[in-house]
Amino acid sequence: MSLTEGLACFTYAVSVWLAARNNVNTWWTGIIGSLLYGWVFWSVQLYADVTLQVFFVATSITGWWHWQKGLRGEVLPIRKTSAPHLLMLLGGAVLIAAGYGLLLHTFTNAWSPWLDSLILTFSILAQFMLMGRRLENWYVWLVVNTIAVPLYAYRDLTLTAGLYLIFWCNAWHGLWKWRRELASQ
Repeated sequence: MSLTEGLACFTYAVSVWLAARNNVNTWWTGIIGSLLYGWVFWSVQLYADVTLQVFFVATSITGWWHWQKGLRGEVLPIRKTSAPHLLMLLGGAVLIAAGYGLLLHTFTNAWSPWLDSLILTFSILAQFMLMGRRLENWYVWLVVNTIAVPLYAYRDLTLTAGLYLIFWCNAWHGLWKWRRELASQ
C-alpha cells in the first residue's frame, strides 16, 4: 500500500459514506479521492479506472450543484427509474464497455481491459443515476463493487479492494436509507 492509496482510500470512504447518508458533502470529498485514485490506478495500468476518476471529478462538481439547487433551485427528490428505461441503460453500458475494452486491449498495455471497462461504464451509469437521485443507482453500485473487489485485490491494491468491499455494504445501506426516504416523500 502506498501513501497515495491510503489517502485516496480514506477520502473515498468518507465520500461514499456521506452519499449513503444523503449528505451534500459527498461531492467535494469525492473530488479529492478521485484525483488521488487517478494516480493510483495509473500506476497499476488500470487505465479505464483513470478515465473514470476524471469523469468522477467532473460529475462531482455537477452533482454538488444539482443536489444543492436542483433544476429549478429546489432540492431534488429521490426518484425511481422504470424497468424498460433501466434495461436500456444497462444494455448500453455493456455495449460501451465492450467497445472501450476492445480499444484498451488493442492499443494499450492495460491489465484486464474488459473488466476494467465494465467497472468504468457501470460506474458512469451509477454516478449519473446518483446525480439524478435515482434509487436504482445503489443496485448498479452493487454490481460495480462486486466486480471491483477481486480485480483490485489481484492487482495488489489490497486496501482499495477492502474499501470497495465496504462500498458494497454501504450500497446496501444507501439502498435501504433511500427507500425509506422515498416512501416518506
